[in-house]
Amino acid sequence: MKKTIVRIEISVLISVLLCCLININAFSEKCDSIRDKMLRMHVIANSDSEEDQALKLKVRDAVLSEGKELFDGSVSSKDAEKILVPHIKALEKVALETIKNEGYDYNVKITVQEEFFNTRVYDNAITLPAGNYMAVKVIIGDGLGQNWWCVMFPPMCLPAANAESELSNVLTDEETEIVTDSDKFEFRFKIIELLEDFMNRK
Repeated sequence: MKKTIVRIEISVLISVLLCCLININAFSEKCDSIRDKMLRMHVIANSDSEEDQALKLKVRDAVLSEGKELFDGSVSSKDAEKILVPHIKALEKVALETIKNEGYDYNVKITVQEEFFNTRVYDNAITLPAGNYMAVKVIIGDGLGQNWWCVMFPPMCLPAANAESELSNVLTDEETEIVTDSDKFEFRFKIIELLEDFMNRK
């Protein structure tokens, strides 16, 4: 009798574990799809000094202004490299001019590349899962300071943009629910972050 009960308990435990794995795998696939559909911008300051942090925002504004026709929400992650890379030199030139005009001699490097992000909360309402996203990356000087980031596609950075509305135009209903109802998926977000962090350390 005892052996039968133990076998039943083991069977139940295995079933529960299998259900959890299937659930996490399905959630992971949806997170992959969310990441694939987004283009982010990432501006990293030279340091955490008050002056360098202020400079970071001025460089950000200069780059966004110079690239306003590029960053109007029409460039998706799929075509980001093809459309943006030819304009990198012009964007770097404006960034350097801004840095020099502010009295600094830092270099600046702008790339369009896949970059790892931890789980991030946008505007206290949208939670983006950890993992690799296509991003416009702006590194000022040593790039050791706190960063500014935003979602360029869908165009959540634009002043008139409504984040949830923009997302629903790009994501499926299930994907939209994941990023807008983070409390419901909190545990799964943590699992995905651990898995993605491990994968990016290899």
